[in-house]
Amino acid sequence: MASELVRRVGFAVVAIPLVLLVVWYGGLPLAALVAIAAALGTAELFDLAERGGVRPARALGIATATTLPLVTWVALDRPLMGELFADAGLTLGALWVLLLLTWALVARAPSERPLSAAGITLLGVAYAGALPASIIVIRHAVEPPRSWAGLWLVCFPLVITWVCDSAAMSAGRTFGGPKLSPVVSPGKTRSGAVAGVLGALLVAPIFSAWVFPRWEVDLSLDRALAIAAVLSVVGQVGDLAESLFKREAGVKDSSRLLPGHGGILHRLDSLYFVMPVTAAMYRFFGVI
Repeated sequence: MASELVRRVGFAVVAIPLVLLVVWYGGLPLAALVAIAAALGTAELFDLAERGGVRPARALGIATATTLPLVTWVALDRPLMGELFADAGLTLGALWVLLLLTWALVARAPSERPLSAAGITLLGVAYAGALPASIIVIRHAVEPPRSWAGLWLVCFPLVITWVCDSAAMSAGRTFGGPKLSPVVSPGKTRSGAVAGVLGALLVAPIFSAWVFPRWEVDLSLDRALAIAAVLSVVGQVGDLAESLFKREAGVKDSSRLLPGHGGILHRLDSLYFVMPVTAAMYRFFGVI
């Protein structure tokens, strides 16, 4: 247990500053980091599916998931390319689905569950590839590379998620009570879920009063509270969704890639839901 904690803390001490540096810098390094995470997350999701006898189109799915964050960055960095992708996006998506179905027809016999194979391939691309690409939208919709404002726009949902998770875990262990989702995640309690929401709400005044004004980010307290409230809920839903995948596969974690932290899916499960919702709410409130 002690050695596991040492690995966990040691990895975090090194990884967190590096990730924040990449987010501050933005641009291609950030897009590349998200692309790598997309590839690893998609591979882990496919591994879970294969435990249940479903064999997705690994090469096609991982390649597509890896490409999406890079395409997102190019579209934001070069407006002309962005317009091209916007015009051709629906057509390209339709052609990709046709390619996937053709693969299923050629590579999977009826007994090899082709419908499930095609479905998990599509889910892997959308879940582990498209959803995390939202971080690039948050970072670069209005802010250039090497921007402190851009960094804090990304850090706001990150801190909300971390505080929510920490408060939920602490309150759940302290107060116990009815389970939030006993079949999917027996360790989570309703008291923990409520504490997670309350903890997240405490983050909003700090950012609204001291962080955002310093970097000229226009996000009032009421809007920051609204975002925090929504993210605290959707983040917990994202956590449960990933737990559901692991429960079906019969594993405790999606991999042991990150020392002391498990797999990419486990580390990013809440953020898969939090980041696109943050991007949507920032746009709704005119922040990006």
